[in-house]
Amino acid sequence: MSRVLITGATGLIGGHLLRMLIDEPQVSHIVAATRRPVPPMNKVTNPYDLQLSDALTQLTEPLDIVFCCLGTTMREAGSKEAFVLADYTLVVDTAITGLRLGAKQMLVVSAIGANSKSPFFYNRVKGEMEAALIAQDWPHLTIARPSMLLGHRESQRFNESLFAPLFKIMPGKWKSIEARDVAKAMLHEAFSPSHDGVNILDSRQLREIAARTAIS
Repeated sequence: MSRVLITGATGLIGGHLLRMLIDEPQVSHIVAATRRPVPPMNKVTNPYDLQLSDALTQLTEPLDIVFCCLGTTMREAGSKEAFVLADYTLVVDTAITGLRLGAKQMLVVSAIGANSKSPFFYNRVKGEMEAALIAQDWPHLTIARPSMLLGHRESQRFNESLFAPLFKIMPGKWKSIEARDVAKAMLHEAFSPSHDGVNILDSRQLREIAARTAIS
């Protein structure tokens, strides 16, 4: 039985993953650290603070697996500084918390095109985040790099509405993917990792793993 930490549980992928973790018999307890409180749920403890890092510092009980589904856009963040906080700093803080509490496995949502050398700010920050986690030398580190996400959001992102028809017909790793399939693939990898060390999965691979799982 595993104790897990999840950040980003109120987001598109994280919401699906949290519900799957609740139903997963191999999970005994879930720590869902959030900025704002979430409704009470079975197996879930919800430390929360507007400064998410402060919520993470409250944690003292041992952990086995860490999931991080944090992510925003430049438009939603409002500034480069706010974007770096959400997509780099808080992700690394999540990882540091997991390591402090004994976790041996981390699974994180990144993005297609992540590259620390990219001339594009978004892709560069995602790549720097990945590099920071890789440098922590996790026994198991799964990095999910989905393409455009499909699924219901309370507020639709402008670029996703504009480009969704195009990404639905693109080939391979560029084809858009259901957020639920990303969550299914992450859960599968948590309990049946493809291999030790670092495992980077693009949209095509995530879809294939999700298709093999029994989660309805």
